[in-house]
Order: sequence, then structure tokens, then C-alpha cells
Amino acid sequence: VEKNYDFKNPSASIPQLIEAYQLIQNLEEGHWKTIKTEDIKNVIAACAGLYLEAVADSNHATANSSVNLKIEAINRSDYPTTLSSIVVNNLVIDKHMELKNNIDYDFKEILKIDPKQQPTTPYWLTSKGSLGMYKVDDQKLIGLPETPRNQLVTFNLTFKTTTIPYTKPIVYKTNDDVKGEVYKPFEIIPEASAKVAEPVIIFENDQQKDIQVVVKAGRDNLEGFVQIAHPKNWSVYPEKQKIEIAHKGQEQLLVFTVIPPKEQSEGLITPMVHVGDQIYTKELIEISYDHIPFQTVLLPSESKVVRLDIKKKGENIGYIEGAGDVIPESLRQIGYNVVTIKPEDIKADVLNRFDAIVVGIRAYNTVEALKYKQQQLFDFVEQGGNLIVQYNTSRDIVVETIAPYELKLSRDRVTDENAAVRFLNPKHELMNYPNKITQKDFEGWTQERGLYFPDTWAKEFTPLLSMNDKDETPKDGSLLVAKHGKGYYIYTGLSFFREFPEGVAGAYRLFANMLSIGKETMMSDKKLTD
Repeated sequence: VEKNYDFKNPSASIPQLIEAYQLIQNLEEGHWKTIKTEDIKNVIAACAGLYLEAVADSNHATANSSVNLKIEAINRSDYPTTLSSIVVNNLVIDKHMELKNNIDYDFKEILKIDPKQQPTTPYWLTSKGSLGMYKVDDQKLIGLPETPRNQLVTFNLTFKTTTIPYTKPIVYKTNDDVKGEVYKPFEIIPEASAKVAEPVIIFENDQQKDIQVVVKAGRDNLEGFVQIAHPKNWSVYPEKQKIEIAHKGQEQLLVFTVIPPKEQSEGLITPMVHVGDQIYTKELIEISYDHIPFQTVLLPSESKVVRLDIKKKGENIGYIEGAGDVIPESLRQIGYNVVTIKPEDIKADVLNRFDAIVVGIRAYNTVEALKYKQQQLFDFVEQGGNLIVQYNTSRDIVVETIAPYELKLSRDRVTDENAAVRFLNPKHELMNYPNKITQKDFEGWTQERGLYFPDTWAKEFTPLLSMNDKDETPKDGSLLVAKHGKGYYIYTGLSFFREFPEGVAGAYRLFANMLSIGKETMMSDKKLTD
């Protein structure tokens, strides 16, 4: 075949390729037979210029529903080829359609989805995994880049007397003025999905909060009701709410009131959507980027609720943005008034409105304008304010001095989120006021303890914590406090930017102490907003 190949007439190679296909079929079943069968089929299709496609009128459907399909077949060669039949979900439909050279043959069919068909989602997410490890029940799937498609159409093509099946996944496509034809895989989704608007909800006291639940319909005329599963010592009302959604893809917003317990507690709440005799508890996530195929992911729909036993002093916090973290919204959840300060607004009359200033992660690496504002921040501390600086990397710092006293950053870090934490100065005010910090406050941390700790500091600094990874030397620079004038300068490499999004109670309590230090006698009724 290679020797006689004619690039001007590729179909001339088809007879010998079909002979090779037949010889392969005579082999015993095995791994290489399967691979080589697909290889030779693809070469035959290329030489015949075959175009085979099954397009759905929607990019998704639910179990036990029907979808309109447009089936298309083109043979761009003179080799005698017949579309003998197609198979749609095990239903054989006879066609006996001769495919003449370069003529587009298309026809309509209906795809009926099995009532027991499972929704489409990455195979490694169907079972709950362990820390750092996915759980895959079907070992044959391991290593595949995506879950094999199960909504397929098989074209049984007869080349003279030899019938060869070609199986194609059903797709969905649209026409874009700029991009041309845009393809999406055809996927099965649940008839209902739901999500809680906030992944973590913090309660600073026992006051109730309203939460928003968004229910999305996977089919038309969705009716049912929603309940919220919650920890035993929490309350949610109303007990259930009705949903009525006319068209698939539309959403309905529900508001529930969550009442926390009197004491510190945490747990998960999950919206349960009841439709007929089915209960749906997953959130539907659509991932759409130009450089990768469209994907649908189903994950447990849940939100972490945390009732904190937390006290705090000071109300008004200024925040200087760095490389990006969720500090402002996290502090607002526990009752602080947080205002974002632009670099050009860092001046005495603005800073004096605040009880404390928090500098976002890597701000001194990313905000060039801070090189001109450092002295104003130090003056703010000297006059009684608290300045909390979160981690920066040791390279490319825009200021000559990151602290009012000597402080040198290193690459020291503790990557084990469960590493033991030792209290170097347990009687220090920051460890006791207004919240008594204990070992329990370092339980449940996520991903790491912290990074880029200082390894050299002036005597004015007091190190409060010591920690290290296994077989490493102790790292004492994760939380350093220095009195400066009437206020406090605090440098911390602890990963609050990771702990706050996960609702880690101890991280909130410790940060509240950092904001509150030196404020025992303060009285404040100022209310500031952005």
C-alpha cells in the first residue's frame, strides 16, 4: 500500500487496505488487534474522504429524555460505499443508502436517553477521594484524559462487500461569526442541580444569617422542592421551599435562614432538590475556555458553616491590596468594617481613620507605589495603629526596609498543614487577648502552615510561634510582633490567605487578636465603608 500510494487518488489504496482490515479481523482477540483495527479503519476513512457526524440540537440532556439528532455522511471518493445502517443507543436503523462521491446525505433521528443513564462528569470525581488521592473504581479508566463518551452513533459502512463499523460520539455545534463552527461534547446532566452562593459562611455570634440557594433546571417544566441538610445543632427555616422552573437552563433563587448554635461549631449544609422520587445534591459546574474542550463537572453542593467563639476590638480596618487574597471579605464576615486603600491614598488623614491596616500578600513584590508610602505606614503605627504585613517573597521587594526594625526574609516555610505548633511566648498579649489561643486553634488548617518566614530580626521583635516540617530545623519566624511607638507592627508568613477561604476557625481567632492587640481600652463607634 505504501509503495503504490497515489496522493492524487488516495481511494486507489482502499482495496488493499480492506484486505489488511480483513486479515486483522482473523487474528485472536487481544490488545494489539483492537489498536490495529482502529488504525486501519482510520486510514480507510482518510483515503475515502469520509465525513461522518451526529449532531444533537442541544449540548446536554437528562436521563429518560429524547434529543433530536442530525446524522450526516459524506463519501469524497468514487469507491463504492453504502451506509447499510446506523446504531443509536443499541437501536439498529436500516438505511441501505449509497454514498455517491461528494454528496452530502443527512437525515433526522431521535436519541432516547436511558432512564438509568448516569450524568457526565470526570471519572476521577465520581467517588470521594482521600487527601491528595482520587478514588477510581474502574481501574481501566485510570490514565485516560477524560471519561469515555457513552452517547454514540455507529455508522455501518459497506465497502463493496465488506462492512466496517465507525462509531462517533454525538456532538453539539454552533456557528460563530468569528470562530466559525464551535463544537461542544454532548453530555448528560441531572434534571436539577443546586449551589449555595457562598462556599463558606462565618457566624461571629449566634445571630441568624440568610443564605442564597440557586437551583438550575436540566429540563423543561421542573417542579419539586428544596430542603437544606444541616448539622444537628443548627437550624434552617423554612423547612422546605417549592421550585417551579419553566425551561431548562433557567435558575430559581431561594433564600433560607440559618441559625447557628450558641457555642462554637462547624459543619456542612447541603441543598437537597426533590423532584419526584429523586433527590439531587450536586452542583453543576461548566468549564469553558477556548484552548480546551468544554467540560461539565458535578461536585457535591455544600457550604461550610462556622460558628466562631470570637471576640475582637477595633472596628475599622484598612486593606492594601497585594497579589490577591480574600482577607477583606473574610473580615467583613466577622463584623469588621473593611475599606480598600489605594496606594495614592496612603496618607496620614486617611490612615488615621482606621484601627489597623492589613497589607495583602506579596504587596511589597507587586505594588511599585508602596516604595514611596512606607514611612507613612510606620508613622501610623507610631501613633497607635496596628500594621499587619502578610508574606512577601525575598526577591524583588520594592522597599528598602519592610519593617521599622531589621527584618530579613528567607525561603523558610512549613508545608505540612498538621505540623506541630509550639508557643514560644504563651503569655504574650497577642496569644491571650481578646481570644485565648490554644493548640485547638491550629487544628484543621489546609495545605500548609505558612511560607517565606523571616530568619533574622531585630531584638524589638518577639517571635510567638515555632514549627517545622519533619526532619527540618525549627522555624520561629512565622509570627513576629514589635511594639513601635504607641502601636504594633506585625509580620506574619502564616497562610491566612489559604485558611480564610476554608473557614478555619483558629485562623480567624488568631487574626482577630492581631488586629486587636493594644486596643483593650479603645472605644470606637466609627463606621466606614468603601
